[in-house]
Amino acid sequence: MRTAFALLILAVSAQLALQPAAAADASALSAAQKEEIKKLVHDYIIDNPGIITEAMTALEAKNEKDKAEKRVSVSTSRRQELMNPSEGTILGNPKGDVTVVEFFDYNCGYCKGMFPSMVELLKEDPKMRLVMKEYPILGPSSLTASRAALAARKQGKWQEFHMALMGYKGQLSDSVIMVIAQNVGLDTKKLQEDMKDPAISDILVKNHSLADALAVDGTPQLIVDGNFLPGAVPKEELVAAIAKARK
Repeated sequence: MRTAFALLILAVSAQLALQPAAAADASALSAAQKEEIKKLVHDYIIDNPGIITEAMTALEAKNEKDKAEKRVSVSTSRRQELMNPSEGTILGNPKGDVTVVEFFDYNCGYCKGMFPSMVELLKEDPKMRLVMKEYPILGPSSLTASRAALAARKQGKWQEFHMALMGYKGQLSDSVIMVIAQNVGLDTKKLQEDMKDPAISDILVKNHSLADALAVDGTPQLIVDGNFLPGAVPKEELVAAIAKARK
């Protein structure tokens, strides 16, 4: 709102043809002059209410432009971290010609809603590479699920466990997570010990840092060849984005 108000002040200043010195240094104005300007601004807004919408629209456009530019910069400077994570949480063809990155949460209903389509697409497109970025933001059980999934790598069962967690209908709990782990053949006692590995905390901290830098504000967040798709998208839209990336 401060930026929007500043835009309003500039517009009023232009309309009122304020003297340059007074416009540049508000401290030079007397109390009476300041009150007069406040009144003029108030009256101007009342007479021209559309300027508020105009200012907010301009502000939103600037914010979106700034966000897009920042995403391009971060995607370039942290490309290795984004596209080839050290944790190796990759589905599909490891040497695929197009990489889709998904920031997700195991308790995210939208992520789970997309899951069947993602599985279909992986089967239909043998050249697709899917990087799964653990991004637990929906509560303690989300964090437990991510820690458990990453710990499952030590038993060579990350993919099976990941698929089972994503396919589970309903809210996860710590006990349910362990049942799912047991069902996919994991040694749950070892799993719980491996979950304490500080390296797992490091991975999650880095993922959150990357998400913040990329202005990821929810799940799922899909990125196809640097193109950010808004939230859960239909399979057809994702297929089109992949096709575009291949051109």
